[in-house]
Amino acid sequence: MRYAQGGGLTDVERATRERIRLLAVERFEGGEKNREIAGALRVSERSVERWRRQWRESGETGVLSKGSPGRPRLSDRQIARLERELERGPLAHGWDDQRWTLARVKTLIGRLFHVTYTVEGTWRLLKRHGWSWQQPARRAIERDDAAVELWKKEVWPRVKAPRRLAGPGSPSRTRPGNR
Repeated sequence: MRYAQGGGLTDVERATRERIRLLAVERFEGGEKNREIAGALRVSERSVERWRRQWRESGETGVLSKGSPGRPRLSDRQIARLERELERGPLAHGWDDQRWTLARVKTLIGRLFHVTYTVEGTWRLLKRHGWSWQQPARRAIERDDAAVELWKKEVWPRVKAPRRLAGPGSPSRTRPGNR
């Protein structure tokens, strides 16, 4: 089902729709026709047909709300546990290095809670709970910043080749006819 504003229903709206479906069930049991039910409840006949089919197949439970179709949510207790596990680090969970990637966090959530998130959904979850993206400093342990600066000042100017100027036998920098 699509909604004009691009979002789903609130809990109140979902409960209202469920009440309408339950009213339709009462009318099914009373033997009313789909057209009559649709007119009385101000819904489409196709919706009534779908509800009647669900009612025939599963009874009253077939027309009850299935809940929010949105992303699965972790409870506050689960979030607290996830944070404790993240603080233990990736090594504690079997990865070879100390980098938490979104794919690894997604996998960890699946292992711990049997809930599936997308990588993007994992990022949103972490961001909502105060975690931030961080880029590790990528520097060699052996790096000597003083030696690098010295090399840039003294060696590089000597190594850097001067620009070649147009001379005899080399192509001209001007286009033909523009002399």
